Amino acid sequence: MKKIAVLGSAGGQNLTAIVKYFDGKNVSVVCVSDVENSEILSTAHDLGIERKFLPFEQNFEYFSSHEFNLIAFSDYRRQIQNDVLKLGKFINIHPSLLPAFKGPDAINRAFFAGVKVSGVTVHYVSENLDAGKIIAQYPVLISNLTHYDEFEREILTLEDLLYPVVIDKLLNNKVFDFADLIQQNQCDGCSGCSSTNNF
Repeated sequence: MKKIAVLGSAGGQNLTAIVKYFDGKNVSVVCVSDVENSEILSTAHDLGIERKFLPFEQNFEYFSSHEFNLIAFSDYRRQIQNDVLKLGKFINIHPSLLPAFKGPDAINRAFFAGVKVSGVTVHYVSENLDAGKIIAQYPVLISNLTHYDEFEREILTLEDLLYPVVIDKLLNNKVFDFADLIQQNQCDGCSGCSSTNNF
């Protein structure tokens, strides 16, 4: 049985997608949050999975005494300590094509900057914000007729499609490829999928 932790501070919108993806597979998901009454812990309760409130200061103690194959950030709002990062494999998902639009509010900043291509990035967590090695990226096109709400919805939908697949690949020591989403028929309607051949 492989074990992953989903670490979040707020809504942790990706948690549900991750839990549903691995349902029935040989993978256990634990939800961890540094905010005691966070929405992500409430979601974990509703999903019926193990959950834990973990104050930021206790990260080293917890992750040094619990073995996870992977720790996935989902809206985790703290810069994790470097000594903690050495205890496991930590990854994050970010709603832009890094290194563009690092940091918070990336969807809004990308849209109003007028870029024509944005997307989603999964990367390893490093001691510097959104600067770890990139694992996977997927594009979203922004046309002149795209409204902000449409763009935001597409980015968030793509996150939920991409993140579980990349996690699955990492757990099995495989490399993510664009075709992985298309072959699983998970990305119908995403502009990134329809534009794959352009990248």
